[in-house]
Amino acid sequence: MTDNHLGEFLRARRARLRPQDVGMASYGVRRVAGLRREEVAVLAGVNADYYTRLEQGRERHPSAQVLDALGRALRLDPHAHAHLHQLAGVAPSNRFTHTTDRVGPALRLLMDGYPGAPAFVINRTLDILARNALAEALHSPFERADNLARMTFLDPAGRQFHTRWSHTAQATVSHLRRAAGLDPDNPRLRELVRALGEHSADFTRLWDTHAVRGKTQDSKHFLHPDVGPLTLTYQAFDVCDAPGQQLVIYQAEPGSPSAQALNLLGSLHATSHQDAL
Repeated sequence: MTDNHLGEFLRARRARLRPQDVGMASYGVRRVAGLRREEVAVLAGVNADYYTRLEQGRERHPSAQVLDALGRALRLDPHAHAHLHQLAGVAPSNRFTHTTDRVGPALRLLMDGYPGAPAFVINRTLDILARNALAEALHSPFERADNLARMTFLDPAGRQFHTRWSHTAQATVSHLRRAAGLDPDNPRLRELVRALGEHSADFTRLWDTHAVRGKTQDSKHFLHPDVGPLTLTYQAFDVCDAPGQQLVIYQAEPGSPSAQALNLLGSLHATSHQDAL
């Protein structure tokens, strides 16, 4: 076994592609399967000799830009693209990652499988992409349950709903700052930051601190007009087949007043939904 892991990976992925897969004409007798080195170099816009040295292990320090170009040339998916960067010891560029706001049916089914826990899917800009029935009930005090940042700063219900509003506001802005670092040219993020800044001095003040924080786990303190105080913990999970999406699940401590209130909220929501049919 050699230590040329980067070169072995490039050769293996090159062998999986045919000229017609990448819109190139095939010419001459091909002694091996897949694209020629020169063809990969052309697709990536790099020097053919430089690419050959990469495969042979004589060049081991490609830039992130070169790796991005090779990832596109070899038609790598986001996981393979990240692996390519890891083999080269270079942090992957998130601009290569294809993001989507479409929530797949399997994930929707998973959320519905937690009837006793509010569950919803967000993207990097904190848009709520999908939610289960209990999450819908939890967010019912808001005029529109569309974006966690807008709900916190611009919806009149935000300050009453979040009993630790300052903590929530700081965490929300820190999450958006992290999103800005991952995808600074995201038009949705720019639009959201502009709208929040125009209508909330608190947002502008916190945004200017440049604090950064990801959404992983924490406790939440809510005051719901239908069931009273709720103390919930949450876990956020990255959705591997939809980069940029996270599944957020809230839970109450079993047997606690919050658990009882959450059960009541679910019953009230189910009854109101049934009455509306």
